[in-house]
Amino acid sequence: MQPKTHQNAPLDERIAGALVGAAVGDALGGPVEGYSPEQILERHGGRVHGIVGPWHGDEWRTARPLAPYHKGDGHVTDDTLMTHALVRVYARVRDHLDAYAIADHLVPDLMTEPRWIPELESEALPLQRIFLAEKWLVTRIHYGHADPREAGTGNIVNCGAAMYMAPVGLVNAADPRAAYAEALDVAGAHQSSYGREAAGVLAAAVAAACTPGATPDSVVSACLALAKDGTRAAIERVCEEAARHTDFESALRPLREAVTPYDTVGPDYRAPSLGARRPSRLHAIEELPVALGMLLVARGDYRHAVLGAVNYGRDCDSIATMAGALAGALGSPVPEDWAKTVAEASRLDLWGPAATLTAVTREIFDRDVARRRAHERAFAALGGPECSD
Repeated sequence: MQPKTHQNAPLDERIAGALVGAAVGDALGGPVEGYSPEQILERHGGRVHGIVGPWHGDEWRTARPLAPYHKGDGHVTDDTLMTHALVRVYARVRDHLDAYAIADHLVPDLMTEPRWIPELESEALPLQRIFLAEKWLVTRIHYGHADPREAGTGNIVNCGAAMYMAPVGLVNAADPRAAYAEALDVAGAHQSSYGREAAGVLAAAVAAACTPGATPDSVVSACLALAKDGTRAAIERVCEEAARHTDFESALRPLREAVTPYDTVGPDYRAPSLGARRPSRLHAIEELPVALGMLLVARGDYRHAVLGAVNYGRDCDSIATMAGALAGALGSPVPEDWAKTVAEASRLDLWGPAATLTAVTREIFDRDVARRRAHERAFAALGGPECSD
């Protein structure tokens, strides 16, 4: 299968592809989150190939363990709500972010600004929808008055920060190292250990995907050049296995087996092991390595990468969010019918945040150039080489 990407796509198309692609992946994965590939196969009479309804059908309002959330029918989840919230922070600050920007802007946004919550089918504060690991931001920073740079310490270690870190990669388009450093700073307010590391690596992956001529292989190489400890080992092992496959069906079980030694949750996603989600230098979140693996299996094709992530099950809304962001940043087009359905069902403008972030990204780049030129002049005055024009 040849990759379906536009390697010369301009910045605005890559940002739109990444953000819309992440939201669509999120919506496709939501209704089958928490289940195994075998359970998904049985429930749907085959693999999921697009937008599907809730797992429990019309009983979604009361059926445990998902009630009261309407997952399915094109509804995005907290992954997209948090991603759009981070875009709004960039729109306010209009420069690179750090942990203090999260405290000053993201936390108040979650606490004070009612938004349409698709899974609740009503307006509510985002704080009332996000998972406990994201509520930690509010608990530690607003109520606990923790130093934002250290507020993530003590939280359960999961993909909660990584799942919405694509905007950091986009702002640092084509500069994976800068994206990694900024995301680590931003994620310090939310996560620690391998959860924070995954946020940095996901941002680096998105930045690498924006590089003209980028491929899934070059994206993985950029990740391996920056990732540390168990995160690096997990990505390397999963991607070695992914390289053996060209279809997600054959890859589903092997990718799970490859990531298992690094995953702390255990075989039953809804009944985590006793050691689950604790800090460790030996482990990794499951979602990022699998998303990168599916990107390789799909040769960068958006549809194939996202459907692979969705049918993998477990935390598949976040896996598909990441895979969708990466394929979209590479320039693989998001299916228009999926994007239109998700936007209408979720009552969200999926393209507005992309236009906003594109404008902000250009402003930040201009500021970066000015700062770099000022540094060059100062260094030249110290006896260094003359600055470039």
